[in-house]
Amino acid sequence: MGLTLTEKILSAHLVEGEMVKGTEIGIKIDQTLTQDATGTMAYLEFEAMGVPRVKTEKSVAYIDHNTLQSGFENADDHRFIGSVCKKHGIYFSRPGNGICHQVHLERFGKPGKTLIGSDSHTPTGGGIGMIAIGAGGMDVAVAMGGGTYYITCPKIVKVNLTGKLRSWVAAKDVILEVLKRLSVKGGVGKVIEYCGEGVKTLSVPERATITNMGAELGATTSIFPSDETTRLFLKAQGREEDYTPLSADSDAVYDEIVEINLSELVPLAACPHSPDNVKSVEEIGNLKIDQVCIGSCTNSSLLDMLKVAHILKGKTVHPDVSLSIAPGSKQVLNMLAENGALAIMIDAGARILESACGPCIGMGQSPNSKGISLRTFNRNFEGRSGTKDAQIYLVSPEMAAVSALTGVLTDPRTLGDMPEFKLPEVFEINDNMIVPPVDEEKMDTVEILRGPNIKPFPISKQLADDIDAGVSLKVGDNITTDHIMPAGAKILPLRSNIPKISEYCFAVCDEQFHDRALEMGKSIIIGGSNYGQGSSREHAALAPLYLGVKAVITKSFARIHMANLVNAGIVPMTFADEKDYDLIDKMDELSIKDIVGQLKAGDIIKVTNKTKGFDFDVRVTLSERQKEMLYAGGLLNYTKNNA
Repeated sequence: MGLTLTEKILSAHLVEGEMVKGTEIGIKIDQTLTQDATGTMAYLEFEAMGVPRVKTEKSVAYIDHNTLQSGFENADDHRFIGSVCKKHGIYFSRPGNGICHQVHLERFGKPGKTLIGSDSHTPTGGGIGMIAIGAGGMDVAVAMGGGTYYITCPKIVKVNLTGKLRSWVAAKDVILEVLKRLSVKGGVGKVIEYCGEGVKTLSVPERATITNMGAELGATTSIFPSDETTRLFLKAQGREEDYTPLSADSDAVYDEIVEINLSELVPLAACPHSPDNVKSVEEIGNLKIDQVCIGSCTNSSLLDMLKVAHILKGKTVHPDVSLSIAPGSKQVLNMLAENGALAIMIDAGARILESACGPCIGMGQSPNSKGISLRTFNRNFEGRSGTKDAQIYLVSPEMAAVSALTGVLTDPRTLGDMPEFKLPEVFEINDNMIVPPVDEEKMDTVEILRGPNIKPFPISKQLADDIDAGVSLKVGDNITTDHIMPAGAKILPLRSNIPKISEYCFAVCDEQFHDRALEMGKSIIIGGSNYGQGSSREHAALAPLYLGVKAVITKSFARIHMANLVNAGIVPMTFADEKDYDLIDKMDELSIKDIVGQLKAGDIIKVTNKTKGFDFDVRVTLSERQKEMLYAGGLLNYTKNNA
């Protein structure tokens, strides 16, 4: 029996456990990345571990999220991260150099390597044949210190691509089709592996678009083979020596198979307010729009930008539409400037933004009240744009560009035959905005620069024998990390200040939560299915920890958030019988006796609802290692205890 590509790479990096699906395995991590919204906390955690230099092959810190400097906070965080990088052996990608996933694909990604990043869209690296996984900042800190990274050995889904995309049908439409079929929960516990003859028709940037947005499936990661297309991309980046051919064995066995004929796909859009609410242009109809935003780590490559420039050439943006464009990296922006494409965009009336995440993370460009915005991004969660009642549609750059001209949602196939767009044989390479660390013998000369906004992260205590606490909040299905800990220009600068940022915890769901949780002292949260989907931000666990949350009981969890809860020392529980969810209300008093003893005895824990006078069972599906982490009070305490 042959091996899948996923199994080959995971097996080559296996440190603990066996390749048995559903069991915990530990893998060696070759590369890490952070971004500034999660990085400050990750580096505070790394410092707390006391490891003098990173032990990975390559660790890179990117400044791409908090680039709107309306106060001292973001600039201070950037300065802190830069000083930590210089001292501890980490490469520092300065503000303006580009979005972490775009730059990492261009300059650092290597086929066959493992990468974890403190950003949920780290799977972008799968477009180049990496096992690239989004993780919490604490997991990244441990990996930088040489620690093992643990995941559940995944099921593997084969997406067999046949045919070739027709004119003006895009890679974005491929992943939207996958989301339409599998849903935002369909990838949980799985790796999505793309195979088939259709793979050869897709460029590396197109593959990266698909793996990037695979994060919205809830998948552990997504991956493409490393082939001749990959080699040519790396050669054009001056990195042909990093190329390794990699593919699944012809007789590899998969847990599921999804067949997609690229020739049959049509332009699609994800409608408000979920990436899997996918419809065709025909189904949506003649939708008047107010705004178009092109960019993000999903669709900001040179290839995307060249197509947009072609569509805009000699035309003017519709008078009722605001169009913004953010190239994904300095490399892309430079090449657009040199080949004239940037001038075309400006001439058409586009507002050119810096090479950063920008509107995708709520940093500027919020739509008007009740505005309809087409975005080439990966998420359209309610309120994420910064406008509570906005209607956000996720589309391809091609659909976004033509719609910006017409003022209505427009099928790009109306443009007729598409010219052939090819990546250059040689990219412009200038890494002057990537600062290398000092040599190890000089690290003691580097001063760590801390601003007043940088506060210590909350330390959890050893798990108590009993948890007696009230329900501070009850929420429904598909609660995202944007619900738990919102992003945006107002809140993101507080990512290094847990006491302050906690004031916004769950404000989208209940503006009184912060005050109520503090007043209660300790509490339990009740949630529905797929709780914690979306971003990797560990602040969605650290803020509740600071507010006294001891446990979260749900119907089901998203992978990264559940891991972050354990890392923080908060007990994640699921209802043994989902019907019990309906029997619990906010402010009910719950009691869990001898929780440590119950955890050691098995996975089923008895909970008493003291207010309503009944018992119910919950399940804590964790490995023995994760249980030990909870007993210790979280990953940091566990790591120190076992150093």
